Amino acid sequence: MKITLLYGGQSAEHDISIISAHSICQAIMYNYYQVQPIYITKTGQWLKAPLLEGPSASPEQLTLTASETAYWASAPGEVSSGVVINPGEIKVEGEETIVFPVLHGPNGEDGTIQGFLEVLGLPYVGAGVTASANGMDKIISKRLFDNSNIPQVPYEAFDKREWRESSEELIQKCEGSLLYPLFVKPANMGSSVGISKVSDRQELAEAIEVALKYDRRIVVEQGITADECEVAVLGNDDAHVSEVGKLLKESEFYDYEEKYINNQVIMQIPADLPEAVAEKIQDYALKAYRAIDGSGLSRVDFFVTSSYDVYINEINTMPGFTPYSMYPNLWKATGLNTRDLIEELLQLALRRFNAKQELN
Repeated sequence: MKITLLYGGQSAEHDISIISAHSICQAIMYNYYQVQPIYITKTGQWLKAPLLEGPSASPEQLTLTASETAYWASAPGEVSSGVVINPGEIKVEGEETIVFPVLHGPNGEDGTIQGFLEVLGLPYVGAGVTASANGMDKIISKRLFDNSNIPQVPYEAFDKREWRESSEELIQKCEGSLLYPLFVKPANMGSSVGISKVSDRQELAEAIEVALKYDRRIVVEQGITADECEVAVLGNDDAHVSEVGKLLKESEFYDYEEKYINNQVIMQIPADLPEAVAEKIQDYALKAYRAIDGSGLSRVDFFVTSSYDVYINEINTMPGFTPYSMYPNLWKATGLNTRDLIEELLQLALRRFNAKQELN
């Protein structure tokens, strides 16, 4: 069977996707699978690389340029190349293929690529169209969490039109219902891209303008003093959870650069928490997963205060697979190594696809 690995993409999380794809390539069982890498450039070209017969050498090797002939870089400084294809060409009639869309953020984790794969009739790893869209959109997911009685920090939400027409009123509304510091976030983005921490009115207005560069809809959240804890979910209807992990931080807020370039995040797995608190987090994680109609995998993030109040932050339906990512490390600590985790994700994709076929 062939694994078609989609990675790169047009979102601000393009580079994270490449690192995730490289990490996944290290864990695939090549005695059972062929791996067909397909790189999506930042401009939207789809480049088909040669088949991988073993783990990729580096993330740089997976970063392709367009050429009439596909080949892998074999020397330091050499660039790999791929052949430009029509996206529909990833489906080859008569070929057994599972698609692994290792795409983070918009145009990858938001239901768009999932809908495309549904149209092609291909099994794929991860959440379906609805769950992907629900999980990616912070405003929709917050409302679903509210309906599931999962505690959240107070927040306000609005769009670009409202901001352009009534910025002063919106600032007053935020200041009337929330206390500084505040966090300003694009509704559809991940990995701390476009997120700002603000302490006054001027910073709030500037942060909203930054967030609007990434999305037309904005969330402003109450800042709280709390630890960030995360739990991994794996499965379809029979989903189960990992140990709870905690991010140990020297700064109050880790931005994109600290997470993925400087690698300043230190993970404590399992988190130093009372057993009852950890169980509450795990229970909320499953509730959140079911609220968005999750399948395959997700990472659910929480805030935990010094008095052990728990608030959900967000859910990620295609979490990072870099060496510094919580999702694979949480499962390692729970007793599931990355190779077996990847195999389970592939099998979950097939089971979900087959179950859906039976309904048609």
